[in-house]
Amino acid sequence: MKKVFDDEYKDEFLKQGLLDRSGGDLQHLISDAATMQLIRWTDGGFGMAAHNYDGDMLTDQIAQVHRSPGFITSNLVGRNDDGSYIKEFEASHGTVTDLWLDHLAGKETSLNPLGLVEALLGAMSHAARLELDEKPNDKDVQEMHAFVDNFQSTLRTALHNTFRYGQGTRDMCGPTGFTTEDFIAKVAWRLNRYLAQQVEEQAPPELKEGDLAVPKEKLAEFDQKAILKLFEKYDKDGSGKIDFKEFSKMLMKMGV
Repeated sequence: MKKVFDDEYKDEFLKQGLLDRSGGDLQHLISDAATMQLIRWTDGGFGMAAHNYDGDMLTDQIAQVHRSPGFITSNLVGRNDDGSYIKEFEASHGTVTDLWLDHLAGKETSLNPLGLVEALLGAMSHAARLELDEKPNDKDVQEMHAFVDNFQSTLRTALHNTFRYGQGTRDMCGPTGFTTEDFIAKVAWRLNRYLAQQVEEQAPPELKEGDLAVPKEKLAEFDQKAILKLFEKYDKDGSGKIDFKEFSKMLMKMGV
């Protein structure tokens, strides 16, 4: 594991300052020692590389230390032979069995869905990205990727803000916190409000000032060929338009 870490990840961990506490190198800890260190490092600011099972157990512990299994989410990242990313997004597992049994029994529950929602949003975003990479010039695919990206970003903001405003589930807000259903309803209300703010009732008008009409008899007083020759002299890129810099040069040349 250390060789893989040093070759593939160490530079990024160093840049983020995640190895400051261990002398700039990966510190090896067996599971029980890691468990005790995580209890001490409650202010965060560290990174961890672990085998799958150890990672499951230690991240569960971190979530419990910080008051909620709802914080748990697991992202597994790899690469295909063609270089494309493989990503698996996993929510908390084995930590809410008691709440599920209460739900089946018809009892009131207050489940923090943050880990589950983050996993779903990550999967949605990655699926849209894979399709866009496969069909980069397909307009429908481009539009769907933009839609999914905006939706998952807006939903994440709505979910996080609901917690920030003190409207979380009971693991975060104590006995006065929302039930599972009330919390979801509050997030849905905030999400719909955010999405509605992104849509205008009608498209903004296209502002374009039309050219002033010049009487034909007035045009006849000027040498049109000479005007065209002068215009082409300063229309350096042949675009049929003169920018401010080109226009200024023309006026200075004319002594205006």
